[in-house]
Amino acid sequence: MSEKKAGDTSQRPAPPPTELPVGSAQPASDPLLLARDLILRPSGLDDQRLDRVFGEVLTHSVDFADLYFQLAHQESWSLEDGMVKDGSASIEQGVGVRALAGEKTGFAYSDEIVLPALTEASRAARAIAVHGGDRRVSAWRACTGHRLYLPADPAAALATADKVAWLERVDREARSIDPRVVHVTASVVAVHEVVLIATSDGELAADVRPLVRFNVSVLVEQDGRREQG
Repeated sequence: MSEKKAGDTSQRPAPPPTELPVGSAQPASDPLLLARDLILRPSGLDDQRLDRVFGEVLTHSVDFADLYFQLAHQESWSLEDGMVKDGSASIEQGVGVRALAGEKTGFAYSDEIVLPALTEASRAARAIAVHGGDRRVSAWRACTGHRLYLPADPAAALATADKVAWLERVDREARSIDPRVVHVTASVVAVHEVVLIATSDGELAADVRPLVRFNVSVLVEQDGRREQG
């Protein structure tokens, strides 16, 4: 995504974009491959290690189990009257384990996606089951769903300086529309969430959820009267 400055003053500058482009020039990636690269590989996990985790759950009379991995990166910027008011970035990750035995369901969670923590969570989830015969996980098979959007990371589409410059342009454009504008606040939030689900039936599926939220608030004043919108 690129940010373009307004040209000379002989013509009215084009209005600012209402949404952030998300790097359409970037090649689309397979969500499952992306989830493996971003979630499993950095944690040293692969299909064999997932088999070991399910083995911990299915050594008791558990009918079904699944793992829910989640990795979310969020970045936000806000400007107030042309000055950077706030900038932040965060990463959240974790894995949940669910085990079903008859009518009983056990849940466990770890915010560390590493084999020891995952194994411990699996043991906690299976604690709802009674002792019984062993089971084995089925052979892994990829499951694909309907793609609603490209799995591109919107936060990576622009450099930090370009994001701030884009919001500064929004501030200028808002003020140029009406001279009564006395205060402008603009903010943008970009989220890139990756989800990976593995089941004891051998299903392996992933989804990538990009999100961009853009907000502008202006305060206008005339004859001592102020309104905001």
